[in-house]
Amino acid sequence: MKRLFATVFRKELKDHLRDRRSVSSALMGTLLGPLVSAMLFTLMASWYGDSKPLEVPVVGREHAPSLMAFLQRYGAQLTEPPADYEALLQAGKLDAVLIIPEDYGKDFSAGHTAAVQVVVDSSRNEARVNAERLRSMLQAYAGMLGGQRLLARGVSPELAAPVQVDEVDLATPERLAARTLYIVPYFLVFAALMGGMNVAIDAMAGERERGSLEPLLINPVGRGDVVAGKWLTAGVFASLSTLVCLGAFLVMLRLVPLQDLGLKVHLDAASVVSILAALLPLSLFASAGQVLVSTYARSFKEAQTYLQLLLMLPLVPSLLLGLSPIKSQPWMFAIPVFGQQLLMGEVMRGEAVGGGPYVLGALGCAAAAAVCLLFTTRLLGQERIIFGR
Repeated sequence: MKRLFATVFRKELKDHLRDRRSVSSALMGTLLGPLVSAMLFTLMASWYGDSKPLEVPVVGREHAPSLMAFLQRYGAQLTEPPADYEALLQAGKLDAVLIIPEDYGKDFSAGHTAAVQVVVDSSRNEARVNAERLRSMLQAYAGMLGGQRLLARGVSPELAAPVQVDEVDLATPERLAARTLYIVPYFLVFAALMGGMNVAIDAMAGERERGSLEPLLINPVGRGDVVAGKWLTAGVFASLSTLVCLGAFLVMLRLVPLQDLGLKVHLDAASVVSILAALLPLSLFASAGQVLVSTYARSFKEAQTYLQLLLMLPLVPSLLLGLSPIKSQPWMFAIPVFGQQLLMGEVMRGEAVGGGPYVLGALGCAAAAAVCLLFTTRLLGQERIIFGR
């Protein structure tokens, strides 16, 4: 029995390694996530890590000399705005323009609220950082003046703020990084699901379409051996794809200047082994599910359509974990896909994870894979599956 299973596995593995499309789709497609993440976080670092002085074009500087002195004292470089500053804001050549109305001095001297305008194009993300820096300076100036006016009238500024809230943030840079990099587990799970997909489709639906499945089943080999050999071949490609994706993410985390975002990621050898221990059982389960769907489908194209829809599955737990404060429970680790994302999140936060969650995750994937393989074996015993096209 072992010999027949191994023979099917060697035959399938040799066939698919010769197929450049299977190899390239398993490896190259998984690099998309690390490349997109590297570009995204490099761009964010260039926005938030920019330490250049804030350049503020101001209309009507002469109406607010004390405000201008305050802005310059805090590092702003005041300039004259061009006549067409609104067009330049919309074109992305200016980030924000400050307008001081003519009656600013009159209201200010009378002790009334003096209005100023900050002109921005809020649809441009790259302008938000500098616009927010300017708003923060103006709010600081307003707060300082408010306190001085209250003191001048014999009123303590503390009366205007009966409660002072000081937030003490205990989050470590590693935990902040895990929260920001929540898309990394999604792409790793995506690699585990996608790596063996084309192999599984070609091994079952493709063989049915080419008419080569019937001669294979005529041979003195059990249905279970055929299914196990094809499943393990898809599992090898899925595991290889996962390894390549994880390696690319490790390179990305080393090259991207995450320190400019205040983030710190430290994945040592133990963390990498932990992530692999979470993902490899998922690769085998995903391959089993894809073999089942490919066996049920009547053609290569039909199987591809079903499985591409199932690739959206990891998006659901990623959104739940990113948007909702879910407290992990032991039973959650046994749910395939969801449990793996929870585990990787714990590892990236630097949490101490015992062996129990990994065992639960592996058992959950093993049980689900066994069910899929059992149904696939039964499907191969039905004439409508073998001869129906």
